[in-house]
Amino acid sequence: MNSDTLDSQQNHEAALLQRMISRVQAFFAALRNTPEAFRLVWAAGKSAAMVEIFLTLITSFLPAAQAWAGKLIIDSVMTAAARELAPVDGLLFVGPYLLLEFGLVLISSVVGTMRTYFDKILQYQLVNHVNTLIIRKSISLDLQFFENPEFYDTLQNARRQADISALNIVNATLQMGQQTITIFSLVVLLWDFSPWLALVVFITAIPAFLSQSQYAERAFRVVNHRAPESRLLNYIEMLLTSNETVKEIKLFGLGESLLGRYRDLFTRFYQEDRQIAKQRSFAGVGWGLVSNLGYYGSYAWIVMRTIAGMVTLGDMTMLLTIFRQSQVSFRSLLDSLNRLYESNLFLDNLMTYLKLEPQIVSPADGIPAPEVIQDGIEFRNVSFRYPGAENDVLRGINLHIRPSEKIALVGLNGAGKTTLIKLVTRLYDPTEGQILLDGVDLREYNLTSLRQCFGVIFQDFVRYQFTVRENIAFAQIDAMDDFARIQDAADRGGASEMIARMPAGYDTMLGRRWEKGLELSGGEWQKIALARAFMRKSEVLVLDEPTSALDAQAEYAVFQRFGALIEDRIAILISHRFSTVRMADRIVVLSDGRVLEIGSHDELILKDGAYARLFNLQAEGYR
Repeated sequence: MNSDTLDSQQNHEAALLQRMISRVQAFFAALRNTPEAFRLVWAAGKSAAMVEIFLTLITSFLPAAQAWAGKLIIDSVMTAAARELAPVDGLLFVGPYLLLEFGLVLISSVVGTMRTYFDKILQYQLVNHVNTLIIRKSISLDLQFFENPEFYDTLQNARRQADISALNIVNATLQMGQQTITIFSLVVLLWDFSPWLALVVFITAIPAFLSQSQYAERAFRVVNHRAPESRLLNYIEMLLTSNETVKEIKLFGLGESLLGRYRDLFTRFYQEDRQIAKQRSFAGVGWGLVSNLGYYGSYAWIVMRTIAGMVTLGDMTMLLTIFRQSQVSFRSLLDSLNRLYESNLFLDNLMTYLKLEPQIVSPADGIPAPEVIQDGIEFRNVSFRYPGAENDVLRGINLHIRPSEKIALVGLNGAGKTTLIKLVTRLYDPTEGQILLDGVDLREYNLTSLRQCFGVIFQDFVRYQFTVRENIAFAQIDAMDDFARIQDAADRGGASEMIARMPAGYDTMLGRRWEKGLELSGGEWQKIALARAFMRKSEVLVLDEPTSALDAQAEYAVFQRFGALIEDRIAILISHRFSTVRMADRIVVLSDGRVLEIGSHDELILKDGAYARLFNLQAEGYR
């Protein structure tokens, strides 16, 4: 062999060794979430976890004790036979050992049943605890997270098997502890007979463990990688089964087409999973054969020693039991380590999600928002760009909204009207410039106190599938029991007459999700949403297309009373209907993220600019 070939072989061997070392390092690095799993389980159910640990310790010593009891029974039977004892006397002689083994079997059965019970209890507690953590984190995060598709991939992965993975980690760790104690107790007995048998147990189990860990990692990476497509699968399923979409699905004949896309995705997932499962199974069979060859080779050796009279029949029975149990326990130990590794990979998704931090936070020494606004709201050179976007949505906005003033925002879709509302309610912070409330930057206020200043109804308001009372009171959750206030809000929103006609009045369940739920029209839902906006006694009322689903007569009735309804509060109104916005004190015309014009309806009509052109264009449609 020449030097070049030798160098090449050495380099190849070095590369293989480096890959093996890297793999081992990556394996143990992946176990970093194990302490977090224990913290999760401990927080979810401390009592059940303590019982599980105690039962695991008992289970750990049972295999060695049962093997020893089996040896005592066999040897006592042989002794009774050698002494030619009568059957009854022989049974009495062997009886204590039989009772010992029966007691051990009974303990094993009771402990196994108790572990199953407490495992279920702990699982229920953990599911509740982890879901609560996920939801609470979701509540704390900013709007920008929910407008980013990557966040939903993170959320999807966090939800997937997070609770089960944490429990699996704890169970796998306890199982490893149990099997370690079991193996140690068995090997102590086995070592006296032959140290080589103990090594065979160890060596024959390692290859299968390494093979299974490789496929566990592959399965995790496949599942993690397809999170966006998994969300698409869930979305298509929702489209095909939701009462909110069923009308269009049927009318447009979309059912079979969407079902085809669903089946194509599902089939691809199935094929990927089947391929990994097949390779994993074949590897398991191959390495299982190696383990069995090692076991039966040792089995034959023990039998030969027994035939040669070097060990008793009881010793042989005990040794075979110990060897078989040791191999099973060691294989179970490595399987638990493998399961620990796989579960850690999945739990890593939950830990990544829980580490997300909101960007819009309340300052540590945040000041309370004013109970009565004195100077109004001022935008100073405000520009804003959504995270990850290339262009600004708002550019250099300067606007002062005075106390008790009614402002209307007008512009084509995409002009930045709703974005401006998101900024003034501090769902986002400006990229540049400041927004002041009574001369103080919004970022200096306590966030909870600041948002109490605003009563908002967005165009895509939520249709809560709860009672009418709850739908209205959700705007001021601490006033849920203030029925007079709820009634007043309903009257202000124009919903009181409609509610009076409902079967159970304010206790009527809305929506078709529940039995006897009452479905409302779009305009009726909008009246409920308007009532919700008026429920909050806020200094600023923000209405984003508040009457888009109302008919002309209902809209006219609402805005005839608009001034009285909002009393001396600031009102910010977004609408495409110029019959509505003309009632505002001032109208702000936005285009391409900039303020084009500001003035009353009459002033802007005289100016004959963008507003006048849009107004005349809309008016032309009614002539």
